[in-house]
Amino acid sequence: MLEPKDNPNPRLVVDPPGWLRWIVSKRVLGPEADAHVIQKRRDKADAQRQKQGEPHVVEYFHQLDDPYSHLTALILATFASRYDVMVRVHLVRAAGGASQPEFEKLAVWARRDAALIAPHLGLSFPADAGTVPEAEHQVLAGRALATEPDDIQVERIAAISEALWSGDGSTLSAAAEKGAGVAELEEALDYGSSRREELQHYSGATFYYGGEWYWGVDRLSHLEERLRELGACQAPHEDLIAPRPEVELRDVDASGLRLDFYPSLNSPYTAIVFDRTISMKNACGIEFHHKPVLPMVMRGVPAPRPKARYIVFDTRREGEAAGVPFGPIVMPIGTPTRRAYSLMPWAKAQGKDEALMSSLLRHAFAMGVGLHKNAGMRKAVEAAGLDWAEAKKIIGNDDWKPIVEEHQDEMVEGLGLWGVPSYRLSGPDGEEDLAVWGQDRLWVIAAEIRRRAS
Repeated sequence: MLEPKDNPNPRLVVDPPGWLRWIVSKRVLGPEADAHVIQKRRDKADAQRQKQGEPHVVEYFHQLDDPYSHLTALILATFASRYDVMVRVHLVRAAGGASQPEFEKLAVWARRDAALIAPHLGLSFPADAGTVPEAEHQVLAGRALATEPDDIQVERIAAISEALWSGDGSTLSAAAEKGAGVAELEEALDYGSSRREELQHYSGATFYYGGEWYWGVDRLSHLEERLRELGACQAPHEDLIAPRPEVELRDVDASGLRLDFYPSLNSPYTAIVFDRTISMKNACGIEFHHKPVLPMVMRGVPAPRPKARYIVFDTRREGEAAGVPFGPIVMPIGTPTRRAYSLMPWAKAQGKDEALMSSLLRHAFAMGVGLHKNAGMRKAVEAAGLDWAEAKKIIGNDDWKPIVEEHQDEMVEGLGLWGVPSYRLSGPDGEEDLAVWGQDRLWVIAAEIRRRAS
């Protein structure tokens, strides 16, 4: 279904009036994309730390049944030794609910994704691990860690997590014998989960430092860079622990492969990866299919305010690291997206659907142009090299609906993905399709294109 008839998200969220769109974009989400606001917040946090004579305290939230937490556990001791920080470890439960919709699908995806990226980062994931470890083993692992001092948890967490995901019950039993009881484990999980909620986050494998969140090995480089700027790195000449691999395919002929790309107009993450995706496919000559889908909120996926704020903030630093402008923003959720998509078949007939999507994203997420107004839509259309006078005659039609609905069915039902942007790489014959989700997986697609093309 293109849009559910009974969308669980409030109408004001799916189709906000102009005044609310302005408030959300400028007052609620806008500051999270403002470099000056972010730097001011960082300076204030460090000034307060110095005034109180405190060390650099990094809180780490470990979810036992989370594959990304396993990868993070493998590098935690290295991180703690390389930086002048005090790491406080919290055990947490899965947040679930609105912050982690499609929870069962998420577990399957996370297990697959963690195993996929591990070798590229010099890490390992047990090949025979299930979607989640056995419940009994999770209890044993939690008991082995729950009441230990922070430095001991940091030292032991990798071995405990390895035994947990490998199904090594004997090692876990031996470790739990000298550890906490079940009641103490429950108390630790309650405390860690409430602490994370207090700090307004929802994921496992996360670091919290000085008012900002960093998710697992994927965002550790941002935390490392921040600590280095503060002079808190004890080995400044060492490489980052988990640098993101480069995307470089200029010397690759991928004409025998196919890439399906599923972007969304209301996705901040899509905004910072769209042009990079187009550049990548142009560089290697891969067969490319541009398949826009509706924003998650319009498809009935909830987006709580803390999560929305984190996504905008995270997009800002991810874009900055990639050299992509982000902010000011005006979210194009609802009617602007429908009107924009109504122009896609027309633009595609002229070979300019990619140019139009790029322009729309740039205007909404890097120039602060409101696409809910005709003046804003006109700017984006004309910047894509299209005629606004022609566009006005067809904008608002329904021709796009079955096309986008087909894209969504492919992505959600066919690939088991629901977030954007998503990718599917196909070919050559005999190779299984590779489907990944997220702008931070573009490097995975690039690495796999290089391997398959060779």
